[in-house]
Amino acid sequence: MNNALLTAEAGAPLTSARPTGLAASRPPQLASRRWKAFALLVVAYFITIVDFTIVNVALPTIGRELRFPESGLQWVVTAYGLTFAGFVLLGGRAADLLGRRRLLLAGLAVFTAASLGGGLATSDTFLIVMRGMQGLGAALVLPAALSIVMNMFSEGAERNKALGIWGGVGALGGTVGLLAGGILTTYVGWQYIFFFNVPIGAAALALAPKVVPAGNEPGNEPGNEHSRAHSGPRRYDTSGAVSITAALLVLVYAISQAPQAGWAATQTVALLAAGAALLALFLVIETKAEAPLLPLPLLRLSSVAGSNAVGFLLGTSFITFVFLGTLYMQQVLGFSALATGAAWMTASVTSLACAGFSQRIVTKTSPKRVMAVGMALIGAGILWAAQAPVNGNFWPDLAGPFFIAGLGTSFAFIPISIGALTGVTERDAGVASGLLSTSQNLGGVIGVAVASSIAASRFHTLARHGYATAAALTGGFHWALWLCGLTGLAAIIVAFVLIRRTATDNVTD
Repeated sequence: MNNALLTAEAGAPLTSARPTGLAASRPPQLASRRWKAFALLVVAYFITIVDFTIVNVALPTIGRELRFPESGLQWVVTAYGLTFAGFVLLGGRAADLLGRRRLLLAGLAVFTAASLGGGLATSDTFLIVMRGMQGLGAALVLPAALSIVMNMFSEGAERNKALGIWGGVGALGGTVGLLAGGILTTYVGWQYIFFFNVPIGAAALALAPKVVPAGNEPGNEPGNEHSRAHSGPRRYDTSGAVSITAALLVLVYAISQAPQAGWAATQTVALLAAGAALLALFLVIETKAEAPLLPLPLLRLSSVAGSNAVGFLLGTSFITFVFLGTLYMQQVLGFSALATGAAWMTASVTSLACAGFSQRIVTKTSPKRVMAVGMALIGAGILWAAQAPVNGNFWPDLAGPFFIAGLGTSFAFIPISIGALTGVTERDAGVASGLLSTSQNLGGVIGVAVASSIAASRFHTLARHGYATAAALTGGFHWALWLCGLTGLAAIIVAFVLIRRTATDNVTD
């Protein structure tokens, strides 16, 4: 597919397909420096993605050693996702205003320090706080890094190649996190799943000022002025960030407590109503803010709106699948942390092997068609896994589902990354990058909370009817997996309905 068609699908004028940003004026002899910078940005992105799942296989061990209550373990996962989803839009806007490299460095510093704190944690509360701080650091790193990538490569085949690698790394990071978590927990201790980030983050902090272009840093040399996103007064929508984060916290807490309190209980209804009110407040704030956290006109681009909607459902289905599959293997099948991580390599190796092919066919066809195929495979793989019995084994019951879902991630992450940035002006590169990260991780946070609630409710029902613990757990996981699989399949409809082939609307400031 040529550049003009790719841009037309996003709803931008055909003339916007010309090279923009740093890539438009960079001499050919500097190409190697650009790819060195890209490699460092990919590493920074990779460690933040890995940390979303690296704790999963260590949860039983962490729970025992830090004496977590059973209902509190999910907060080790959701604390990271909540702060990430709540502040990544603010991080994207701050990157546009303050300078993308500066925000990248700040985010790496916070993420690295919080990782060190997590490894030193001696209580459940302190660990959850450190996981939240890790999420905040990631919320600064990801939009800054992705918007730098967007401005280093011109729209079209070259940017698609870079975003193809980026999407492949995103698909790979989650499952590599599971394997790394299993190895580290088994051989050196769960603390090292956090210490693992410290030397990598420190090295990235030292190298970034030397290899990453300054881009829109205020006060930059004249040659980089064209990449400065904003030249007026810097304003930040902190009230928007606070309201959306509070809304997510309240909603996730309400969902997680519903199995114990009851879905019709006053506490549950009141919390859900408060969360909905905070979400409504966030939207009101965004319509009135001088520099909104989420510029609503950006969603007029059909490719941006549709890709983010599919990205949300991708998070809801696949990230939740990883969470549930990990618990099933450890709690029902008795897998060790290492064996669980190794099992997920079926998905990650498949995803990595097919990433290049996915990138090539996106360029030749369209992002929405490829992401629809990817979501179909993810949904089918999860529904297959929902048939796994209480006495299951990896090869007959899980290898096939993991392979199919892993194949689906390579055909979903990459076109979603490309589609969510197609037609976006350089001015909104940071916030568009943040919006994509928000969508995917918000989907994961809500998916984990809802699936945990459904699995717990079904488990307690079956246990009351005399089912053995393993059988009751399996029944709960089955119900939650059915929901995840159907959510993945629903994304096919969303992609074709929301992402139009041609559109005349555009982003206006």
